Amino acid sequence: MDLAINPFSSGTRLRDMIRAIRACKTAAEERAVVRRECAAIRAAISEGDQDYRHRNMAKLMFIHMLGYPTHFGQMECLKLIAAAGFPEKRIGYLGLMLLLDERQEVLMLVTNSLKQDLNHSNQFIVGLALCALGNICSAEMARDLSPEVERLLQSREPNTKKKAALCSIRILRKVPDLAENFMGSAVSLLKEKHHGVLISAVQLCAELCKASKEALEYLRKNCLDGLVRILRDVSNSSYAPEYDIAGITDPFLHIRVLKLMRILGQGDADCSEFVNDILAQVATKTESNKNAGNAILYECVETIMGIEATSGLRVLAINILGRFLSNRDNNIRYVALNMLMKAMEVDTQAVQRHRATILECVKDADVSIRKRALELVYLLVNDANAKSLTKELVDYLEVSDQDFKDDLTAKICSIVEKFSQDKLWYLDQMFKVLSLAGNYVKDDVWHALIVLISNASELQGYSVRSLYKALLACGEQESLVRVAVWCIGEYGEMLVNNVGMLDIEEPITVTESDAVDAVEVSLKRYSADVTTRAMCLVSLLKLSSRFPPTSERIKEIVAQNKGNTVLELQQRSIEFNSIIQRHQSIKSSLLERMPVIDEASYLAKRAASTQATISSDKLAAAATPGSSLKLPNGVAKPPPAPLADLLDLSSDDAPATTSAPTTAPNDFLQDLLGISLTDTSTAGGAPSASTDILMDLLSIGSSPVQNGPPTVSNFSLPGQAETKVAPVTPQVVDLLDAYPPITAFQSAALKITFNFKKQSGKPQETTIHASFTNLTSNTFTDFIFQAAVPKFIQLRLDPASSNTLPASGNDSVTQSLSVTNNQHGQKPLAMRIRITYKVNGEDRLEQGQINNFPAGL
Repeated sequence: MDLAINPFSSGTRLRDMIRAIRACKTAAEERAVVRRECAAIRAAISEGDQDYRHRNMAKLMFIHMLGYPTHFGQMECLKLIAAAGFPEKRIGYLGLMLLLDERQEVLMLVTNSLKQDLNHSNQFIVGLALCALGNICSAEMARDLSPEVERLLQSREPNTKKKAALCSIRILRKVPDLAENFMGSAVSLLKEKHHGVLISAVQLCAELCKASKEALEYLRKNCLDGLVRILRDVSNSSYAPEYDIAGITDPFLHIRVLKLMRILGQGDADCSEFVNDILAQVATKTESNKNAGNAILYECVETIMGIEATSGLRVLAINILGRFLSNRDNNIRYVALNMLMKAMEVDTQAVQRHRATILECVKDADVSIRKRALELVYLLVNDANAKSLTKELVDYLEVSDQDFKDDLTAKICSIVEKFSQDKLWYLDQMFKVLSLAGNYVKDDVWHALIVLISNASELQGYSVRSLYKALLACGEQESLVRVAVWCIGEYGEMLVNNVGMLDIEEPITVTESDAVDAVEVSLKRYSADVTTRAMCLVSLLKLSSRFPPTSERIKEIVAQNKGNTVLELQQRSIEFNSIIQRHQSIKSSLLERMPVIDEASYLAKRAASTQATISSDKLAAAATPGSSLKLPNGVAKPPPAPLADLLDLSSDDAPATTSAPTTAPNDFLQDLLGISLTDTSTAGGAPSASTDILMDLLSIGSSPVQNGPPTVSNFSLPGQAETKVAPVTPQVVDLLDAYPPITAFQSAALKITFNFKKQSGKPQETTIHASFTNLTSNTFTDFIFQAAVPKFIQLRLDPASSNTLPASGNDSVTQSLSVTNNQHGQKPLAMRIRITYKVNGEDRLEQGQINNFPAGL
């Protein structure tokens, strides 16, 4: 009668509670049901209800699995464990493993019960105690109960031995010092016939090897005979239905034994020699038409590669991997490629025999296999096969998927640079890559190509003619266009006059007008790319000197950019027009060919620059707020580093020099060409020393460093983002505290203006209204402005009005900054800024330091 009135009494069956919870339609209903059930269980516990104690514990475990707190039932677990009957103990131990872990203090109370149950006459109760100890054993419990577990390893019951061995593994992980107590028992277990005991014993031996060097040496001397016997018996055994999987007898035992052999044979020639024969037997007799057999063969190969095996055995293992590559299963091919990459360190020649199969994997439909095969092909390349492998990869580049072109292009370029034996072959391969996948070629690669062309005077005519023909055929490849227009500008007369013809070439007819046409088409085609258009303008300027009859036409083309919204192009157009019109006397000397860069020095500095960029990228990825950190599920992201540390403003006396750009400033070609593709110049930056040659070549009059801050920058070459900052001069503040606005930062892409406002009576506090203007024709998305100040200044940033900055200055984004100068009158304001945004999905970064704040702030 009571049950009918109160369906949530302690007598409610587990299935009824589960049915009631599953019938809930909302989370609130579920919480109400769980709350009522927990209240009934608490009442039963407080009343000492023993009839339904095991039922209440079962319900508590289900509630715990739903994520609700059940700590109030922990003591009930101990009471059930202390009961005499098996059903109560079973529920008690299950609740103990589920509701508690080794960090709970209440666990110490169960040690005595565990000890009694480990000595119980009933093997099933002993098994319950071993399972619980193997799951929640702490270091203290391991020391207290290890003698009982050691004794149980000698039990007559196979199930007890198996569970005792698994429990011993937990004890060893908690207290490695106890390893010597289990060594003899572990070896004796290897003589058992029961496969469950054997697998547990092999796992115990593997754990002993990790726990102690003495145990490792002991097992090398005493257990190899047993392992070889086990592997031989299992391999030669007849059909056994209880162990058979797809025609293979107990592949799990196979694999465990092979793993232990690898641990024992690693770095030990005697052990390796002892197991060579049985490994060869397993490798040759195991069938590969079933997945279980492939798993054994893979583990056998890994063992052979991990020990001091003979060369013949290694060749056999690599041939097995070669067969794996022809398997239709993608997983088998993938693991085979992984293992072949490891095998490269052991026997390169044996892997080379499967080069054709590996090359076919590069063309596989599965992207993971393609990438892994490409990495393996890259490792296979040497001086002897570089040309043939490069030809195969270049041929595949033409038909490969767009998503794979990036990786494939990078690997081909690296192979060509590393293994080029003559400059002509290098140029031919690079021209093919630029024609097929120029949009995927990294900047440093085509920079290096230009350096090589400038050094190879005998191949400059061939290069400009080849690039001209490629430009006409594949003008949509961005990197190809940049290299081609640079070469046409530098060596245009060689193109027109067929200078430096090679025997392999056929003469082509190119007029001066044709050369100008090619550059003009590129200029119009890449209207959105500032770097390419800037290089085209420089090329046209040089052609006006190379081909005087085309000067008027070139002047008209250049003049079309006088009103360009991009200041970089507008400035170039005006200055270049001035050179063509007014400076005929110096134009020829001004527009001579670029000086040759020392190739060896450039390559050395490029390597150093690449390493520095990788390091800075890792730091930025770790410290930038909002960066996507690849962490395992359930691991909290570390807190972001303070912005002051990120921008290096940790000291009060912040340096007044411009922060270093993200790209290394000592890149020779970047110094020479002024190419900056993603990161523009920093605010307030003075020309670096590395650009002195450029200033000497192109400046009219004295250097801007000598004449003070320039109002109109001197001529720069392709892609060099000129940053214009007002001269840093003290500004007089009037009696009304009216501070004039300043241009805090300006680059080719972005302009930032600061307006200031002060409250009367609080001279140390300033409110800054920042206005951001987009100077390009592309919209900026995910726009984020960050600022950092020295320690004596307090800074608060309000949210920006928008995270999207419209193109061409159509609208501005505003943001307010509150600044408190705690050393007002003693130290001026100083600030470093960092702006990140995306253009067509590509991340951009700009940063700089502001030192031109008005006096009195």
